[in-house]
Amino acid sequence: MTLISRVKAAAGLRRILLSLAAIAAVVSLGAGAAQAQASRTWVSGVGDDANPCSRTAPCKTFAGAISKTAAGGEINCLDSAGYGAVTITKGMTINCLGVIGSVLVSGTNGIVVQAGPSDVVYLRGIEVNGLGTGINGIRFLSGKALVVDNCDIYGFTTNGVDVALGASGSSVTVKDCTILNLGGAGIRSTTSVGTVSVSVDHVNITRAATGVESFTGGNASVSNSIVSATNNGLLASASGAVVTAANSVMSSNTVGANASVSGAFIGLTNSDLFANNTAVGAAAGSNFISGSNNKLFGNISNGAGPSGTMINE
Repeated sequence: MTLISRVKAAAGLRRILLSLAAIAAVVSLGAGAAQAQASRTWVSGVGDDANPCSRTAPCKTFAGAISKTAAGGEINCLDSAGYGAVTITKGMTINCLGVIGSVLVSGTNGIVVQAGPSDVVYLRGIEVNGLGTGINGIRFLSGKALVVDNCDIYGFTTNGVDVALGASGSSVTVKDCTILNLGGAGIRSTTSVGTVSVSVDHVNITRAATGVESFTGGNASVSNSIVSATNNGLLASASGAVVTAANSVMSSNTVGANASVSGAFIGLTNSDLFANNTAVGAAAGSNFISGSNNKLFGNISNGAGPSGTMINE
């Protein structure tokens, strides 16, 4: 009887140990899942993408941290380093303010945002360098909204911020940024459906083919900004496209502000246009609306006068 009791006791103990092991495995899996979808993750130049992207065990790249960051979460940069190209497919924030968080690319896009229809993406304090061969600095293909804040974008063959949507109602905000040395536009917006709203504030764009361009469906509002050394400082290049500017400077451009096709719209108020070859261009059938408080001086030609819908304030 004693032997039988001991055997039964041993069997019972094994069952208990197996149960505890199973519970431990479930807890471990749960912890791994929680790490994979943390609300805040970290990257570091000395990190490793095999890490959980915690502050004490950071990842090395933005791409490595994306899969471990929950929707609506935030990736923070611990130190100044290059964090690589990334495609963002969900609402989130990448914030490198306070350090130099760099995206250095050659022959490709720097940051691509291809998020869901209700997703908002924030990019803060990021340096995006195309090395003279990158395609677009930041490309916005889908999502509810994109905010680009305190970023430097330069060295791309096409656009600094390229907004190319397939749906209506999205918005883009670009503020406190420097954008330069581009083969295309500093900021270009278009959508194949409806309109896209673009707000540009305290942005310096120089040495590009175009400063701010609205193409089909684009509606851009520029304020407190400087656009210089471009072919077209502000450009509305499709019928229905709109670019307005307030409290801004367009200088040393081939054309300071240009509504280049019939049906395009340029509006200026309290802005300075100086040292351009032509201050304002307006194709036949386009609209140039001007406040009486703009200043045009030192241009080879002041160009087009305002349309009959001129606003005097």
